[in-house]
Amino acid sequence: MTANAPLLELRDVVPSFAETGLMPAPYNLRMMPGECVVIDCRDSARAAIFADMCSGMVSLTQGSIRFMGLDWSTLRDRQLNALRGRIGRISRHGSWLNLFGTHLNVMLPQLYHTTDEFEDVVEHATQLGYRFGLPGLPITAPDRLSGADLARAACVRAFLGRPELLVLEDISDTLPEESVLPFFETVTAARDRGCGVLWFVRSPAAWREYRKAVNLHMRLLDEGLFPMRVV
Repeated sequence: MTANAPLLELRDVVPSFAETGLMPAPYNLRMMPGECVVIDCRDSARAAIFADMCSGMVSLTQGSIRFMGLDWSTLRDRQLNALRGRIGRISRHGSWLNLFGTHLNVMLPQLYHTTDEFEDVVEHATQLGYRFGLPGLPITAPDRLSGADLARAACVRAFLGRPELLVLEDISDTLPEESVLPFFETVTAARDRGCGVLWFVRSPAAWREYRKAVNLHMRLLDEGLFPMRVV
């Protein structure tokens, strides 16, 4: 990635309508390292598909998406996996595997990509768990946890390691109030080291306390992606 280059850039992107259901209109977005872009979208399914598109997981009929200076469409599987390993994501619907304990669900993405020692990953995940209000790493299956604890675990999974980009779907209705401030603080700490944040929200209340720190506010509608004024 070259100096002063965007971390994430969508240039006149038109996704496959048959694959995504997204309006086949050009989407444009430019995010620099350390920036926070908030996208209002009341439709959580549409937000998830757009997040997939930014992560190089959706076919395009036009345009290009570059992450860390690399065009998703030009990369092979090994490169794609390595680059996606630099993205921390909170999915509204969790993507939990009940065959494994929650602790493994949290750590497996990081363990797949990292060269860090297993003990170091466990330690970092445990410390993040404490930060978000968990008494450590829960070892029970995800379907045995409350919605609040799953939201906390989702935060741990997203922030684990040193992601270059955070793609955050809205879990503000399940994240406990006492975990909101640690969430904002951890987002800010990540941005301070150059991590970009793409944050999908369904309600202004989800990001009201963080409004002054947002660089760009956009709205994702049926008709496309539109810039809004940050006030």
